[in-house]
Amino acid sequence: MKIIDIGVPLDAAPYPPWNYRFKRVSHEEGARAMLRLFKGSDVGDYPESMALGWETITLTGHAGNHIDAPWHFGPLCEGKPARTIDQIPLEWCYGDGVRLDFRHRQGEDISVEDIKGELARIEYTLKPLDIVLLWTGSDQYLDNVDEYVRRQAGLSVAGQNFILDQGVKLIGIDAIAMDVSFATMARGLREGQPDALFPAHFVGREREHIHMEKLANLGAIPRPFGFKVSALPIKITGGSAGWVRPVAIIEDDLD
Repeated sequence: MKIIDIGVPLDAAPYPPWNYRFKRVSHEEGARAMLRLFKGSDVGDYPESMALGWETITLTGHAGNHIDAPWHFGPLCEGKPARTIDQIPLEWCYGDGVRLDFRHRQGEDISVEDIKGELARIEYTLKPLDIVLLWTGSDQYLDNVDEYVRRQAGLSVAGQNFILDQGVKLIGIDAIAMDVSFATMARGLREGQPDALFPAHFVGREREHIHMEKLANLGAIPRPFGFKVSALPIKITGGSAGWVRPVAIIEDDLD
C-alpha cells in the first residue's frame, strides 16, 4: 500500500484566510506553566529543567485543507436545516477517487463538455460516492497569491451539477476555492450580474454536497482512478468546515 500526501501545510499561507496565529510554548516555559499542577513542585523536578512543549493556534475552519459543510453555503439545504461538519456522513469522505486533469483550463471555467471529454479520455464513468479531484495545477503557485488566484481553473455551475447528478457528494480541487474562476466572478460584477460571486457555493443551498479545497500534489497520483481518497474532517461541533489531512491510497504494488 502506498499513501500519497495531497495536502498543504497548515500555516500562515499568503492566501486567505489570513488570521492564522501560531504561538510556541517552549519546554522551559512549559516547566514553569506546569508548576500549578503539583503543589510544591519546581522546574528542577523535570529532566534538565524542561517539561513539555506545546503550541496555541488561532485559525478559521477554512484554513489549509478543509471540507466545506452544507451550512457554509447557507442556513438551509434542500429546504431543511443545513448540516454542519460534525453531521456529515463519513462515508462521503472515504472512497474511490477519480482525478480529472484540467491543467489546460487555468484561469477559465470547467464546463460539462470538459468533464465529459476528460471522462472519455480516461475511460471512466462516475458512480455514486466517488470522490472527484479536480487537477488544475494551481498548487504550483502557492507562494504567489496573485498567480494562485489568477490561475484557478473554476468549476462551472453546470459542470458542478453534472458531477452531482452522478451521485457524487465530495468534490476536491487543488485551488484556493471550489467555484467558478475569479476572472468569471470579476467579469460578472462588471456586468452587474446578481449572482456573480461564488455561485457554485450557493448550489449547496439546493443540493447537499461538500467541497474540499486547497489540495496539492495531485500529479503524484500515478493514475486517474483505481485509488482511494481519505479526507476525514475534524469533528468541530456546529462547524461550517473541518480541517482534513487528505491522502490518496494506492492499494496494490505499482512496481
